[in-house]
Amino acid sequence: MAPVQSSHLVKICIRQATSADIPTLRDLIEASVRALQSKDYSASQIDSALATVFGVDTQLIADGTYFVAENVGATVPVVQGAPPDPLIVGCGGWSKRKTLYGGDQWTGREAALLDPQQDAAKIRAFFIHPAWARRGIGSMILDACESAARAAGFNCFEMGATLTGVPLYQARGYVAVENLEVPLANGETLPIVRMEKRDC
Repeated sequence: MAPVQSSHLVKICIRQATSADIPTLRDLIEASVRALQSKDYSASQIDSALATVFGVDTQLIADGTYFVAENVGATVPVVQGAPPDPLIVGCGGWSKRKTLYGGDQWTGREAALLDPQQDAAKIRAFFIHPAWARRGIGSMILDACESAARAAGFNCFEMGATLTGVPLYQARGYVAVENLEVPLANGETLPIVRMEKRDC
């Protein structure tokens, strides 16, 4: 995909994720969850969710439906002695399979293919690097996902949104339809919200 110019003096490119990105994505997901979701979930919920729910979904990468946002050329000066910005600053995808949420380690996965004429594409696994939050990157990835899903014949979308992600998706036309409790290995649950966007 062509680079997309953001409004914050950096150039962001959205591209399909590859298997070579997996180690970076693992680090990004953990950093994102620990920093950005700490206001909505407890430390024990986050620890358990990272072990059993959140993570890289290699099926999305294999299907070509997972995207990364790369910082391909900041136009703002680098602060002397500051750590370099991460190259991959966000990730997210869509799925033509039944699984609503969860990385490779999630046991409740369903790999069956969806019917674009009857089913909603799943919006999946959005994570933004904490240093790059609230710069519109999640919206850029969501645009790429919705466009790609529409090109594959889908007109409806649904997701299992974290509490942290709900405001973004509401702003983008998604409606909350059900509160869910994801069971965690430590005996707790992780509240999420099933949301839909129906253009069909």
